[in-house]
Amino acid sequence: MIVEQAMEKADILVEALKWIRQYRGKITVIKLGGSMMEEENAMMHLLIDSIFMESVGMFPVIVHGGGNAISQAMKTAGIQPRFVQGRRYTDRDSLEIVKKTLAHDICLDLVRRIEMLGGQAKSLSVCTGNPVLTGKKISLTDGEGNPIDLGFVGEITHVNTARIIETLHSGRIPIIPSLAQTEDGQLLNVNADTSATAVAQQLQAAKLIFVSEVNGVRTDPQDPNSMIESITAEKARELLSSGAIVGGMIPKIQACLETLENGVQKIHIINGRLRHALLLEIFTSQGVGTEITE
Repeated sequence: MIVEQAMEKADILVEALKWIRQYRGKITVIKLGGSMMEEENAMMHLLIDSIFMESVGMFPVIVHGGGNAISQAMKTAGIQPRFVQGRRYTDRDSLEIVKKTLAHDICLDLVRRIEMLGGQAKSLSVCTGNPVLTGKKISLTDGEGNPIDLGFVGEITHVNTARIIETLHSGRIPIIPSLAQTEDGQLLNVNADTSATAVAQQLQAAKLIFVSEVNGVRTDPQDPNSMIESITAEKARELLSSGAIVGGMIPKIQACLETLENGVQKIHIINGRLRHALLLEIFTSQGVGTEITE
């Protein structure tokens, strides 16, 4: 029995070898959703997975949000969170809370956790003097075409890929909070999915992985068993047009399609609460989430 178990483990390693060789030396951008930050055990396994990836020659880049933590910090400060068209309205007081929560509290904590687990990481944020995201204030309109004021909310215009690549080649995992600076130094709050897609596109990453509490693309949002394991961009467009994809998955899929069009080879959507979800998705033929390809 012991020998059989050992042979099964060897078979798993052999299966992983194919994928390790294919993605060794290539960049994988991992977007960690804010909800995952509250899952202590899940976060530990996700970070261990990231360390494993770096240890076998892959280049993981972590981009993170922190929506729940920001909302809680705002409430503690007596500021009521407000959302406009799904984006957090960010005035000057709120922006200071966003900066502290993302660039200091969460980002530095992720670096600390990775180092405690035996890996190496580096914060690429305004709080450590290493920002890599440049942006501009976002411009939205209402149904009548009138401009909408979102305060200090932005979109990415440029990614300092040289700084990220330098960090990767130093053996450290880059940790990037979803904040950007304008050309004149004004800080902007940016949607984490938007930040991750911009980073993946400008790095020409081999993979972009969205890690959240959802197990993948579902034809029925309420039924986990309706998850689609693999889907092409063409099929994804058909599902969007037919209304089969609804709710918050719509903008995520739209961002995935745009990212594929800009050079990223594969995109994955996985449930980070599943133990070692990253390793299972990347290093097994079956996978555990939805893979989207061109």
